[in-house]
Amino acid sequence: MSQVNAEHFDWTQLLNEYDYARPQRGEVREGVIMKLESDSILVSIGSKREGTIPTQDLRSMGEDFMAGLKVGDTLQVYVQDPENRDGELVLSVGMVQVARDWEEALQLQADNGIVQSAVIGCNKGGLLVQFNRIRGFVPASQVAQLHGRTAAEERQHALQRMVGQTIPLKVIEVDRERNRLVLSERLATQEWRKAQKHRLLSELQQGDVLSGRVNQLTNFGAFIDLGGADGLAHISELSWQRVNHPREVLSPGQEVQVMIIEIDASRERIGLSLRRLLPNPWDTIEQRYTIGQEVTGPVTNVAPFGAFVQIEDAVEGLIHASELDGEGAVISRDKLQQGQVVTAHIISLDRQRQRMGLSLKKPEEIERMLAEQREAAAAKAEAATAAAATAAAAAATAPAAAPEEPQAE
Repeated sequence: MSQVNAEHFDWTQLLNEYDYARPQRGEVREGVIMKLESDSILVSIGSKREGTIPTQDLRSMGEDFMAGLKVGDTLQVYVQDPENRDGELVLSVGMVQVARDWEEALQLQADNGIVQSAVIGCNKGGLLVQFNRIRGFVPASQVAQLHGRTAAEERQHALQRMVGQTIPLKVIEVDRERNRLVLSERLATQEWRKAQKHRLLSELQQGDVLSGRVNQLTNFGAFIDLGGADGLAHISELSWQRVNHPREVLSPGQEVQVMIIEIDASRERIGLSLRRLLPNPWDTIEQRYTIGQEVTGPVTNVAPFGAFVQIEDAVEGLIHASELDGEGAVISRDKLQQGQVVTAHIISLDRQRQRMGLSLKKPEEIERMLAEQREAAAAKAEAATAAAATAAAAAATAPAAAPEEPQAE
């Protein structure tokens, strides 16, 4: 074997021929198109290494992308297989975007960011979502509208209804090696609603009118979603008429118009009203009813001090215990029952305080009482007029006050 003369050996040539930067699977490199063929494209990635991009991979980028390619163009490629069975380097342009998507997912997880993604399917375990070119998974435990007590059949129906929707998500696990991307709608929704609530609390003003969706009904009122934050419409603010439970006038999911009546930023509370957007029947009560008029309606509530009678929607009158026909003893449930229809006469009407007094006494007794009330009111007015006239006369005849003498300096 001949000896190699080290002094005359071309080390530069050897280094150029040896590929120190051997491509690794998953790398993204910049390449130059060397040749366009019918079933592939030949691309040089440097260090005298050339690889092929199969036509089917190019087609995934679209016809416009393929039509624009020419020899000499540079493009980024993904090392799909450093050496296949034939010893060839296989490259991909479609996988470049996938690699970027994995990087974006990692960055979102690091930044604690929120992304909007479409639900493309579901299974027993949760939702399948599309994150750019990556398929992600949202476990059922991370779906906002589901909870641990949701029955299996109901849960599956809820998941199926979400297919096709676009939902906010947070990345909670990225494992590129296992092709695993796990996301959470629950965490994203909680964070988004928190940010929306702070925004609404700073922007809303009393008197603003908004659209909302009924989120939850309770014994004391309704929680209404204003688009990221819930406001409370107390049961007394749902209607001008008496409401025993919010479900009498509202149902979950119903779209409603509400007025902002209170904003408490320190306690993060928003007070709402539905009734203030409706006509108040008491504003025009004196146009429809007069003292002495006969009215008929059902008894809505019986209390020891009297009974309430519904005259029309949102207008009730009170029959005080003293206005029963007869002795006027405390009302008992055997005298007036809830739902019983009665005919009574109006004996008082107060638009400002929204009160109507009724009586079940005989018409002649009522007329006598009303006549006495009119006489008393007239006497009171006459006395007030006389007192005013006396005061005016006294002021007119009072001697003028003497001017003060200047004091000596």
